[in-house]
This record gives sequence, structure tokens and C-alpha cells, in this order.
Amino acid sequence: MHSKAVAVVMTVAKIACAIVSCATALMLVHIIPDLLSVKTRELFLKNKAEELDREMGLILTQEETGRHVRMLTHEIRSTLDRHTILRTTLVELGRTLALEECVLWMPSRTGMNLQLSHTLNHHIQVGSTVPLNHSIVNDVFNNARAMRIPYNCPLARIRPLVGIYPPPDVVAVRVPLLDLSNFQINDFTDLSAKSYAIMVLILPTDGARKWRDHELELVDVVADQVAVALSHAAILEESMQARDQLMEQNVALDLARREAERAIHARNDFLAVMNHEMRTPMHAMISLSSLLLETELSPEQRVVLETVLKSSNLLATLINDVLDLSKLEDGSLELEIGTFNLHEVFREIMNLIKPIASVKKLSMTLLISPDLPVCAVGDERRLMQTVLNVAGNALKFTKEGYVSIIASVAKPESFRDCRPLDFYPVSSDGHFFLRVQVKDSGCGILPQDIPHLFTRFTQFRSGSNRMNRGAGLGLAICKRFVNLMEGNIWIESEGPDKGSIATFIVKLKICEGPNDSVVHQVAPKGYAHNRSADLTGHKPVFRDIVDIASSHSRYQRSF
Repeated sequence: MHSKAVAVVMTVAKIACAIVSCATALMLVHIIPDLLSVKTRELFLKNKAEELDREMGLILTQEETGRHVRMLTHEIRSTLDRHTILRTTLVELGRTLALEECVLWMPSRTGMNLQLSHTLNHHIQVGSTVPLNHSIVNDVFNNARAMRIPYNCPLARIRPLVGIYPPPDVVAVRVPLLDLSNFQINDFTDLSAKSYAIMVLILPTDGARKWRDHELELVDVVADQVAVALSHAAILEESMQARDQLMEQNVALDLARREAERAIHARNDFLAVMNHEMRTPMHAMISLSSLLLETELSPEQRVVLETVLKSSNLLATLINDVLDLSKLEDGSLELEIGTFNLHEVFREIMNLIKPIASVKKLSMTLLISPDLPVCAVGDERRLMQTVLNVAGNALKFTKEGYVSIIASVAKPESFRDCRPLDFYPVSSDGHFFLRVQVKDSGCGILPQDIPHLFTRFTQFRSGSNRMNRGAGLGLAICKRFVNLMEGNIWIESEGPDKGSIATFIVKLKICEGPNDSVVHQVAPKGYAHNRSADLTGHKPVFRDIVDIASSHSRYQRSF
């Protein structure tokens, strides 16, 4: 039994302990949530720190990947040889990623399978093939990213594992072949833009290492860079082939040019010989025949001698035409520019052709416009030859009726409606355009023959359905002469037996005085084959000229 005092003390102690316990419980009610929030905050910060560590590791990994990509890109693009690019790619990937093997499968020549073209460590035999319709090949082609493939598939071809080593991790990635030409295995095949090669990367077999995401990203980027580098190499190769082809063509053209120059020299030598050896006896024959005709001859002898003279004149004319045409074509013809009497030229022409017209009983008329200058500066001989050629054709193909020659000054307002559509004579101070028109009532020309009248060695049937005699050079030479004198020539006819009108325009210089010097002008080579800039591609439109011969009093008539 305790004493009363002890009992009181114990009771007081129990009450005090109960009070302290209640106070402690009340305090814990308020403290425990704060402790829980602190613990929660601690866990949150810990998770955040781990996340920051992962992001930092990712950034470092990306920097490392970028550095490897730049290094690989630099190595790949340091050359533009296709095989060097592929070999460098395999070597740099093997060193960067510590690969056991890295191989490249390219489309074969047949396009039916893939053929191994490059390998890093030669664990797989070069030249091995895999069909294109294999399921794993199709899966790789259809996937734009690097993908894992079984280690024992035909693309990997890993030798059987010895021991307890786990199988290696293998990935494959497609490599687009962009615009490659003649890209064949050991000179790859010709491919379209949707063709692919396959690159297979194998990790070492003696460890449990697996592919990480940043490594797969590196493989994807390298595959794209290889595709770009291959396309650049293919473009460069095509450019080099084109350059080589162009050089070969240039060599061939140079050889052809030299051959043409030798041929021209040979032709010029031949023409020189013909000029000396044929013209001299021909002139002798013509002269002697003319002298014999002035002697007393029997009718039979006169007929034979006239035939010889006509044939000699025809052959001499043909020789002259061939020589002139050759000079025109090689651009060696020189215009003999000098002062001459223009009216006297036409009177001489009339004197030359009047006997022929008299024999054929044709009316021959010359009309000279009053405003035509008496003197002019130009090539008198070529102008006379052109008029004689055109008038001679008119006489040749006219059996009855008339032939008239009209000479006038061509003014823009007077011939705007009768010139070819795109012949635009450019007037200049000190020059004028001479217009000569030869009309006849002869056999006429078929409409389909008009465009070919000025073609060399071309002959057509006249209205009487008879083949015209001659070499077919006269009008061709006339056209070249007219072009050299910065003019144009054209012919119009309404059809067979309705006559024809031949018109040409040439540029002459106005004679400023009797003391004008004679100048030899070399015709530009371009004129020997083509018209001047004002005459290109003309399409003649022919109409009768009524304003030139409207009044006979405006012209001087000569018979």
C-alpha cells in the first residue's frame, strides 16, 4: 500500500503525462502534413535533377552525334569518286561506332536482286546476292529510318556463334540513289529516283552492347549524306563525260574544218587551172569563130560555124558562172566599187540584147525614171551582169510579145505595197535604192516553182511543158550579187503562159562628184551564204506596179 502522498504524486504525474501526450498529439496533427509536403518536394526535386541529367546527357549525346556527323560528312565529301565515298563511309562508321562489320548492298545490273559491293572487314563475300522481293528487304525499303533486323537474315549473314555469347545487334538503313546514271555494281546500274541501296551495320559479337537512339540517328544522317554525295559524284561524272564528249566533238570538228580547208584549197587550185587553161582556148575559139563568120561561107558552113560560136559562148558563160558562184560561196568575191554612168549601163544592156529580141521578133522596151541619177557609185560589172541575166531569162522564155525593163529609184512610200513582207531597206544619207523591173509576156512560172527559182542547179518546166535549157546558175548568182549590194530580188507570175515580172532592188551610193575615187570593198563572208539582217527569211508578195509606168511622158524611151 502506498501512502496518500505518493498516490497524490503519481496521480498528478499521470495527469501531467496525459496533458503532454494530448499536446504532443495536437502538435503532430499540424507537423505531419508539413513533413509530408517536404518529403514530396524532395522527391520532386530529385526527379527533376534526374530529368535534367538525362537532358544534359541527351545534349551531350547530340553534340557528340553532330561532331561525328560533321566529321563523317567532311570525310565523305572530301572526294567525288563514288567508290571512295562508299569505302570512306564504311571505314568512318566502323571506327566511330566500333562496328564488327559494315556492308553495302547495291542493286545489280539486272535490277532483280541486291549485290554486295563494299564491305568493311570482308566477313561477307563480295558479290553475294539477295533477291529484291525478300520480305526484310522490302521492310527496309519501306522504312525511312534505321531498323533492327535479325542477325541470321540474308542481309547480315553472320557466321554461327561459338560459345555463350549473345547474338549481335544488327541494323539496316536504306540509302536513296538520287539521279545516278550508269551507277552499276563495279560500275553500278542505271536507276530511277526511287531506287535504294541498303547499308547493314553489325555490332561486335563478344558483348551485350545494343544500339542506342543517338547512334541510330547518326546512321540515318550518314545515309542521307551518302546519298547526296553519290548524287554529286554522279553529276560530276556526267559533266566530265559531257566535257570529254565535247572535246572529242571539237577534235572531230577541227579535223572536218581542216579537211574542208584542204578541199577549198584544192577547189581554188582547180578553179585557177580552169580559169587559165579553159578560158584562154575558149576565148580563142570564140574570137576565131567570129572572124570566120565575117568571111564568105557557104550556108552549110555558116550554120555549122554559128553552132560552134553559140556553143562556145554557152560554155564560156557556164565557166564564168561557176567561178563567180565559187567565189560567192567561200566569201572571197570582192565588189569593185567605183563611179559609173547608170543610164549608160542600161543603154549598153539594151544594145547587147536588142539583136536577140530582133531575131525572135520581140518588142524590147527600156523605161528610165526621170529621177534616176545619171551617175552612181557601186559595182558596175555585177549590176550589169544581174540585169543581163534577168533580161536574158525573159528573152529566153518569151516566144512572142514583149520584154520591158523599167529602172527607177525605190522609195519607201512607193514600194511599201509590193516588196517582200520582211524586206525593209534602210535609207541613209548619200545612198539610194535602185529598183529594176523586167516584165515579159513569156511562158510564165508555175506557182510551186517560184520559191525554188534561186536554188543552184535547179531547172523547171515552162508553160509549154518543156524543160528549160541551162545550168540553173544564173538566178542563183544574181541573188548572191543582189544580197552583196544590200538588196533583194524576187519574181512573180500568175501561172503558165501568163508572163512574169522579175524585180530586184540594190543599194547604190550617190555620186558626189566626178573625182570620186574607186574603192575595192571585200564583201562580208556572211553575205556569201545568207542575206543581210534586213533580208532574212523574206516571203515575197507580188503586185503590179502602176505608179512607175503611169505616164509615158515621165520616162525616156529607148529602142
